[in-house]
Amino acid sequence: MAELAIDRGFLPAYARLQRRVQRAVDAAIRKFAEHTHSRLHLEKLSGARDPKIHLIPIDQAYQGVVVALGEQKYVLLDVLPHDDAIAFAVSRRFTVNQVLGVLEMRDQAGIEEFASTTPSRPPAGGLFDGISNADLLRLGVDADLLPLLRLISTDRQLESLGRRLPEGQLDVLNGLASGMAVEEVWAEVADRIVSGVDTDDLVAAARRTPERIAFVSGPVELAAILAHPFDVWRTFLHPTQRDVAYRETYNGPALVTGSAGTGKTVTGLHRAVFLAQRLPQDGSKVLLTTFTRALAEALDRQLYRLTDDPMVRARIDVVSVDKLAYEIVTRSGRKVAVAEAEVLDQLWDVAAKNGPTYVNRAGRVTTFSSAFLRREWEQVVLAQRLTTLQAYRDAPRKGRGEGLRAAQREQVWATIVAAERDLAKRRLRTHTQLADDAAVIARQSPARYRHVVVDEGQDLHPAQWRLLRALVTPGPNDMFLLADSYQRIYDSQVSLAQLGIEVRGRTRRLTVNYRTTHEILDLSVRVLNGEAATGLDDDGDSLRGYRSITRGQPPVLAPHGSRDNEFEALIERVGTWLDQDVEPHAIGVAARTGQLVKTISRTLSEAHIPVADDKRGIDGVRVATMHRMKGLEFQCIAIVGLDAGVLPAPHAITSAAEDPHAHKQDLQRERCLLFVALTRARDMLYLSHSGTPSPLLPAVAQ
Repeated sequence: MAELAIDRGFLPAYARLQRRVQRAVDAAIRKFAEHTHSRLHLEKLSGARDPKIHLIPIDQAYQGVVVALGEQKYVLLDVLPHDDAIAFAVSRRFTVNQVLGVLEMRDQAGIEEFASTTPSRPPAGGLFDGISNADLLRLGVDADLLPLLRLISTDRQLESLGRRLPEGQLDVLNGLASGMAVEEVWAEVADRIVSGVDTDDLVAAARRTPERIAFVSGPVELAAILAHPFDVWRTFLHPTQRDVAYRETYNGPALVTGSAGTGKTVTGLHRAVFLAQRLPQDGSKVLLTTFTRALAEALDRQLYRLTDDPMVRARIDVVSVDKLAYEIVTRSGRKVAVAEAEVLDQLWDVAAKNGPTYVNRAGRVTTFSSAFLRREWEQVVLAQRLTTLQAYRDAPRKGRGEGLRAAQREQVWATIVAAERDLAKRRLRTHTQLADDAAVIARQSPARYRHVVVDEGQDLHPAQWRLLRALVTPGPNDMFLLADSYQRIYDSQVSLAQLGIEVRGRTRRLTVNYRTTHEILDLSVRVLNGEAATGLDDDGDSLRGYRSITRGQPPVLAPHGSRDNEFEALIERVGTWLDQDVEPHAIGVAARTGQLVKTISRTLSEAHIPVADDKRGIDGVRVATMHRMKGLEFQCIAIVGLDAGVLPAPHAITSAAEDPHAHKQDLQRERCLLFVALTRARDMLYLSHSGTPSPLLPAVAQ
């Protein structure tokens, strides 16, 4: 009986098909799988670059494109309108990479066309002049491409050729073109080298390519995949990610860095499952945790899509750090109540009103703002567990702007102590305080977990890191950490080494964005304004080598004269995506403020567009603040209300007169927040504003 595998690229394409075509695809696949002599269903093509590629009829208008691997095994590549299917099929060729042993697809007709239209000698230096043929071959680039690569002199030429090359080889070339050294690129591929590759064995090559090809066990598994194709697509691992996730042993805490879309979250999910599968039958568990409840819930949903083994899932606790800290403290017998945001806002407003004064840079007597006092408490006092005035006098204030004189520190300390007493009188604790309380309890108890996997680590407070360190015994594979300093949207500045989490020598960096198109990524990176960032391992972070492997439509920026007009345009845009059969939950709408989110949700609902409501179990378009979009991704996303008076948010920015350094930090944090929102989009990005656009939008987008 024929066995049909699914190409990863087919899943998002299937999600975009009209419902009637999807039903025809389902029927064709069932018929194909049930037929013993599958060749009866396949149409051979004249003029095809590869005789292994065939067509399978779907309906009168659509055809499926499949490649025959041998041994009655086939891969469904795509479903396209009839003429497009023929054009796609006759132009592609499949080969086995002689270095990596993986199955590769190339647009052979496109390569031939590029070669025929490219000048025989580059007018200036070639893009790869500094790289030898031997190094290119060692990195897995095919020998027949080398003469063509020597003709390329510009990034634009590489982009044009790149659309026709195998994905893995394009990744290598993009890395080299972006400035990475040969040895840096080699470090990304070295673990995937296969000796003794049989370039005629396509079945073995396909099985070495799980990041692209999924062999399904039968019609039940296939139906489950096609029920939510966009979600399933997000669980695929790419080669570099797989190397990181399935490494047998890390001799201590390991840190995986990489900016948006490089697959840190899915890598962490696979790592958690890998570790859980190897646990002994003694009740040991893996902790999979992250910063917020929403992110933890998203991880839990993705975990269920990744594994259907109930025993494995039972060995993984998916919970936010805040919830975990609260549970540990309350289970110890203490009764605690968490201070709500409104209470804390009022507390620090009163503290600022009654607090010390100082002479600012303009020579005027003024008071410390509530934002300054609260951040000083959280980022200096709680971060370093300072309990005395002397300790505060001596403490470094890295990242906190201009220094404070001794007299000012005494005044600030007195104000903070008074605020803490006020909290204690109300019998309230913040999540940060609870994290330290839980860490004390954890250190006095046997380790609760065998392994800890942490996502979005860049936003965790030192107190939360102290808790996580206390929950697992130091040793091999104890902590697997995922972070991106360019997505830091809170104030935490952390040095893992100072917290007893030493990751030096065990840090891996992911550089390829598999989610976002080149066009969306280009806009997103411009938002960051070229500012450098500091990583959790105390080293400077960099976007060098960060690139996308897919191209698509450019982002759309729509200016409007009023908010009502902006919302009308949003309804039309989301409605168009739904009419194009984008799944509602694959659409996201983001805004800077909670008030805007409420208004947008109501506006879409009144237009009969389903809006997701987790509490009521309603599936639909996800509408959330930029903060709540953290860690999520969507096929299409709209970011609304990008006005000058909304972003940057006035309440989130320290006055330049009070502290120029803090003012700059706050602006960069707002840039990072916008960067996070922009990079949630996979295929389509729509931006809009009313009146004057936000100054954080790049000039090219305006």
